[in-house]
Amino acid sequence: MTKTVFDLIVVGGGPGGYVAAIRGAQLGMSVALVERAELGGICLNWGCIPTKALLHSATVLRACRDAAHYGVAGAGDARPDLAAMVARSRKVAGRLGQGVAHLMKKNGVTVFAASAKLAGSGTLALDTGATLSAKHIILATGARARELPALPVGERIWAYRQALAPAEIPKSLLVVGAGAIGAEFASFYRAIGADVTLIDMTPEILPQEDVEISQLAHKAFEKQGIRVLKQCAVTASSPTATGVKVTLEQQGKKTDLEVDRVIVAAGIVGNVENLGLENTRVKVEKTHIVTDDRCRTGEPGVYAIGDVAGAPWLAHKASHEGVLCVEAIAGLPTHAIDPLRIPACTYSYPQVASIGMTEARAREHAKQSGVEIRIGKFTFAGNGKAIAMGEDQGLVKTVFDAKSGELLGAHIIHPEASELITGYGVAASLEATEEDLMHTVFAHPTLSEALHESVLSAFGRALHA
Repeated sequence: MTKTVFDLIVVGGGPGGYVAAIRGAQLGMSVALVERAELGGICLNWGCIPTKALLHSATVLRACRDAAHYGVAGAGDARPDLAAMVARSRKVAGRLGQGVAHLMKKNGVTVFAASAKLAGSGTLALDTGATLSAKHIILATGARARELPALPVGERIWAYRQALAPAEIPKSLLVVGAGAIGAEFASFYRAIGADVTLIDMTPEILPQEDVEISQLAHKAFEKQGIRVLKQCAVTASSPTATGVKVTLEQQGKKTDLEVDRVIVAAGIVGNVENLGLENTRVKVEKTHIVTDDRCRTGEPGVYAIGDVAGAPWLAHKASHEGVLCVEAIAGLPTHAIDPLRIPACTYSYPQVASIGMTEARAREHAKQSGVEIRIGKFTFAGNGKAIAMGEDQGLVKTVFDAKSGELLGAHIIHPEASELITGYGVAASLEATEEDLMHTVFAHPTLSEALHESVLSAFGRALHA
């Protein structure tokens, strides 16, 4: 048995863990990273990256089918090559995984391919028999898909791994859960030809988003041929000769639906098992580790970042927490993360992106604090670049404190929403007011001009509405 001493040990090599390891090495620490599976974690290998690769293939397919609209002949009969799409997706993930391995080597991070468990007094016991010790241990073990008793994952009922590498296109598909993951899978499979039904137990799809934006997404999905059922749950399932029969319950009424395949996308749970937490002062609530605003747990010297530390379950939040945590350990001045300044993106078609308060939350905030809010809206139907692209459907919505000019929230639905939201993210981080944003010169013609017009609209100054 070997024992190795480091300044910092990170457990988990996802976007939070490997970034924390790099930052620790940059600050002169001796760093070990323990990863039981693949460097890059679920996000890089079976989540964010491969799904975006598949979704981009769907975007290219859609563009080819619509080519005649843009004056391009001969591409209108484009068909999906699923095997090639999946192979490209896996290749993209593999390339980035190799990139993470290179970054570990470049920064002098020692990588252990193992599972780890806290063993007291700043030590970790690996399942390889080795023991590591450090004054500081960061848990970045991520999360996994939530299991539903009525839908046991198997050959015909898929979680995200199976959904990312299908052998064939299902003729009919039920997607359970209309959050970001479910909406993305629904968009991809509909684009390649599946008959898709998307359901959720909530009153609106994309339930974390502004209601108006969610309703626009609902309409856009239905226009593509996606059947959307809200306030709907699966109560039972059983295999059939060719697929799965599920019992749906919607507002007290039960109906049966038979489909080729089912994708379960009903949330996630933190990976808190088998970490040795039971012998520590680490507190776990609803499968997530409780931390303070510097990622510290109740156990001295033990920290938690990313999905295992709770919502929002976003890769960029995990990476930011990794840097914050390590810099706090190093004694550098740090700022706690404000959840309202973390952008959220759904890469469906169209995309949805947001930051800060929804209109409903802002109105509740105004009611409680006695402030007045202003709402600005601008549709892409008035944006020259969007019209030129043939993507003139969508909306930008901004929410301001009328007196202070603070940007309280911003919401976008458009095929390029995820790229546009960062403009508002920078503005919020710099505490820009409505006056700052109105005086900003936006290039023309660009989609980002819609961001400017929405700000102007909030204060009765829109030019192209």
